[in-house]
Order: sequence, then structure tokens, then C-alpha cells
Amino acid sequence: MFSTRIDSLRPSPIREILAVIDRPDMVSFAGGLPATEALPDWTGRISRRTLQYGPSEGEPDLRATVSERLVRLGIDAPPERVMILSGSQQGIDLVAKLFIDPKTPVAVQSPTYLAALQVFRMYGARLVDFDLLPAPDARLAYIVPTFANPTGACLPSTERDAVARACLDAKTTLFEDDPYRELAYDACDRNPIAARMAGGSWVYQGSFSKTFAPGLRLGFLAASDDLFGRLVMLKQAVDLHSSRLSQRIVFDAITDPGWDARLSDLVAFYRARRDGFDEALSRHLASVADWQAPRGGLFFWLQLRDRIDTRELLTEAIERNVAFMPGEEFYPGRPTLGTIRLNFSHAGPDAAERGLRTLAELIRAVDCRR
Repeated sequence: MFSTRIDSLRPSPIREILAVIDRPDMVSFAGGLPATEALPDWTGRISRRTLQYGPSEGEPDLRATVSERLVRLGIDAPPERVMILSGSQQGIDLVAKLFIDPKTPVAVQSPTYLAALQVFRMYGARLVDFDLLPAPDARLAYIVPTFANPTGACLPSTERDAVARACLDAKTTLFEDDPYRELAYDACDRNPIAARMAGGSWVYQGSFSKTFAPGLRLGFLAASDDLFGRLVMLKQAVDLHSSRLSQRIVFDAITDPGWDARLSDLVAFYRARRDGFDEALSRHLASVADWQAPRGGLFFWLQLRDRIDTRELLTEAIERNVAFMPGEEFYPGRPTLGTIRLNFSHAGPDAAERGLRTLAELIRAVDCRR
């Protein structure tokens, strides 16, 4: 009755958790939600033209603006090879459709972005843990090198060079997902791996969700010349084009003279939240977990001293109005037990304090029962 790919599709645990975050007094460390108070208070006027159908690749002025910024990063991304997406999740789906047949080897980090794993599995990929260097037979290598989801890690220059060289040598297409690069709180190499891929096949994508407004559902990708036309055809078969209204709002925002100042303020705001969250972690979880403060992005990655399955802890946490993401969900193969991803951007300081205190109590209670 249904397609065979539905057999490998599992509900997204993040979306299921987000369904309960509007409960009164719920403290959410689960999804990568920006702080509500950091979202723009936007009002404006639109033309009738904006409400008409538009080009599949996206609005020319927005594509040109994105292109200009990518070229400054060293990426070979002229406007004619930039596409506006209905959220960066669409980019993952389009690339998966382009490359993946059942049992196609796809190299991924372990752990890596849960929603990417979900899409790759749906199309039947054979997931290969390349641990920085793609497997020789992998058709596609997916990587989040800058403030990775879930770990927050930022690859150093030598490892970025190694990934690019391995992809070029193996003729593997690099798929670089880079939604967090603007949210940098400490210095690290954020130069895209795609800028090192001259002569190879690559896709580079980013998002406006983390720096502007996730509800607009807008992202972008650029790709090497051999891939871009096929990706456009796939998008035409999915949604014709992304919302022109969302594109106009984003274009007006990122070309506003105050955009760079807004980004600086946002980074300062989240740096303070990260530092406060790190201090609260030390107060409540130092005896039961290890972690490193991320240099950027939105997440802390915790390894519990006692290797419990944190998926079993989640139900109790939600009953006590605390939501988090079990780290086991982010592994392409057998998971490392006792890992937790905590978002620090959404909850305010008082809520974070209360939520981490509760989480520590739950972890110690499990330890006592073992």
C-alpha cells in the first residue's frame, strides 16, 4: 500500500518534543530554538508582485546578495548557482534525492544532525562513519564542520583540508551544512570546506533561521556547476519556489544598514547566555557529566559519567517540565550511551537554572536506582 521507503522513516523526536514546549513552566533545552526575545519585530509593506509566482531558484536580488557573501568566503558561488530554499531541511532532501538510491553509501560524522540522518535513511542510504575522512566508495559526504549539531565542535584548518582532499581524491561530493557560522563566540577556523573544493563536486548550504527568523522557513544553497541544474529541477518538482514574501522580508533585513550591528548584538547576547549556561552546568552537573563550552552555535554536548540511555530519562524529565535531546538519537550506527544535547539559546537564565537543577536530580536518581 505504501512505498518501501516509509519502512525506514521514524518520527522526529525533536518535533515530538517541541509539541510540548508551550506547556506552562516548561523549560526546553531540546530544539535549536533561537531566543524569542531576539527575534525581529518586523512590519512592512509588500507589493502585489511579491504575491505572484516566482522563479524556482529564488528572487534575483536575494540570490545576488547571498552570492556576494559566499564569494567573500572563497566559495565559487556566482548568483546563477545560488538557490533559495524553503528551509535548509529542503536542501538536505534535494541532495538526498539527487544522490541516494537504496544502499548508496553516504559518509557522515558520528554523531551528526538528526534530521539529516532521518532523510538519508528514508531514501535507503547505507550510512558510513567517515570520522573526518570519507570512505573511498561514498557517493556523498555530509558534514557540519562549524559548531556542529549536536556536538558544537569546530573543525581546525588541518582537518578541513583533509576532508576536502579526501573528497577530491575519491571523487566524492561534499555536502557542507553551515547554519551556525555567524554565531561565533570564540575564535576558530570558520572558512568553508567548499572553498577548498576547486575542481570537485560540492554543495554548500546555510540558513536564515538562526540569525533572523525560523518561522520564515528560508535557507539557501550553492553548488558546483555539475550539480546545480539538477537540483533546480528537483526543487521545481517539490514546491515550484520558496515563499516570495519570506524572501522579501529576509532581503530587506540582511541589506539593511543595521544588519551587521544586529548580528554583533545577537552574538553578544548568545555569548552571555552560553557563559551563564556553562556556569549553571558547573553548579548542577559537574559531578555527573563532562562537557566543553562550545565556541559557537546553540548547543552543549554532555557525556554522563554513568553511561545510561538518556532516551529513558526523557519521559521523566518532561513530566517535570524539562525537555532535552537524548544524544543517542544523533548516531548513524550504534550510539554512545549517556550523551545529551542541550540548547542554551532559548531558555532565559532563571528557567535554565531551574531546568538544569531538575535534570541533575533526575540523573542522580537514575544513578541511585542502578
